[in-house]
Amino acid sequence: METKIEIGEPAVKSEVKTLSRKKANLKKILTYGAFVGPALLFFLVIQIIPFLMGIYYSFTSWNGVSSVVEWVGLENYIKIFKNDPKFFDSFIFTTKFMLASVIISNLLGFGLALLLNAALKSRNLLRTVFFIPNVIGGLLLGFIWQFIFVKGFAAIGNLTDLSVFKLPWLGDETTAFWGIVIVFAWQISGYMMVIYIAALQGVDQTLLEAAKIDGASSWTLLTKIIIPLILPAFTICFFLTISMAFKIFDLNISLTGGGPFNSTQSVAINIYQEAFQNNRYGLGTAKSILFFLVVAIFTTVQVMMTKKREVEA
Repeated sequence: METKIEIGEPAVKSEVKTLSRKKANLKKILTYGAFVGPALLFFLVIQIIPFLMGIYYSFTSWNGVSSVVEWVGLENYIKIFKNDPKFFDSFIFTTKFMLASVIISNLLGFGLALLLNAALKSRNLLRTVFFIPNVIGGLLLGFIWQFIFVKGFAAIGNLTDLSVFKLPWLGDETTAFWGIVIVFAWQISGYMMVIYIAALQGVDQTLLEAAKIDGASSWTLLTKIIIPLILPAFTICFFLTISMAFKIFDLNISLTGGGPFNSTQSVAINIYQEAFQNNRYGLGTAKSILFFLVVAIFTTVQVMMTKKREVEA
């Protein structure tokens, strides 16, 4: 005796809906994959895989050329902490440079944003002028300012007899430090200005008008209303300037080359010389891993602190 199972119309409709839903999900996955896949692939090949390889090479004595890669374990890291005072000197210089550059760059960028957010006829032209230095490459910019410090300032000093222009700007440890800070701030402040302007334009003008009617001064408007409302922009700008200042290389090497007497040598230059001039690729990679950890800690703490202020605001 055979039993016949008849599939009713509701069951067929349910099966059709399930199939169509699966097709829609598959189409969505393929669409996402088509757009995100290439970027993810390049990110893996250019960023993640070299980073993992760098971690591996930091435990070897590879010279960057030989096919022989000898595993040495923690020897490179021990050598850095015990026998490499120049690396820590470059860390101290880079940290001081970062602190000075972050403060000056953001003050300049925010000040220019406040100025150019006003109703000025030439504000669009001025925004372009202040942003242009960020477009110029660091090496080219460094050589331009090297000529200004060495030749231009000397000529102005001879004409005006002002002592500030007669200083050995790139020949002394103190003035060379501030020379690099000046050039870096001049290059990056225009970029920060654009971010701050975008944030200022998002501030609700009715709040400012109401505060003015209540008798609030310009300083009160700035500190009690404007700055708390644009704290996300400060978070972004601090993050960018901290990471850029820590990683300074091209500007540093074209202005001073780390001199005089390695007094302005950044961590990036120290790592470059260790890996590609001294042919100690394993040791240089170990330094870069330590450098990465320090920058990651600094930026993470900064973002957490400023994000906390955003929530409170």
